[in-house]
Amino acid sequence: QVQLVESGGGLVQPGGSLRLSCAASGFIFSGYAMKWYRQAPGKEREFVGSISSSSGTTNYADSVKGRFTISRDNAKKTVYLQMSSLKPEDTAVYYCNVRVGREYWGQGTQVTVSS
Repeated sequence: QVQLVESGGGLVQPGGSLRLSCAASGFIFSGYAMKWYRQAPGKEREFVGSISSSSGTTNYADSVKGRFTISRDNAKKTVYLQMSSLKPEDTAVYYCNVRVGREYWGQGTQVTVSS
């Protein structure tokens, strides 16, 4: 069965950096695009960015463009979200996502940006 497990969240000061990981299993990882979403308290879940399966083409929400970078290691079946120049408004639970027939979500990892 498809499983996604995020890690790497935590508390970071404004302007800091953090790298999230999402370890995948249960499907042919290299064949699927992967996405990151986030959900802040009291808000709807929003798209953060995506990476294609083969060429590694990335796409980002305007709110994170230039600050966040998505990459993947197909050998490790892991997708990463490198976050830099973090702002308090980046505080949220971050989720990775894949559509394998239907959508699958990880359990999420909390990122808190605060001084």
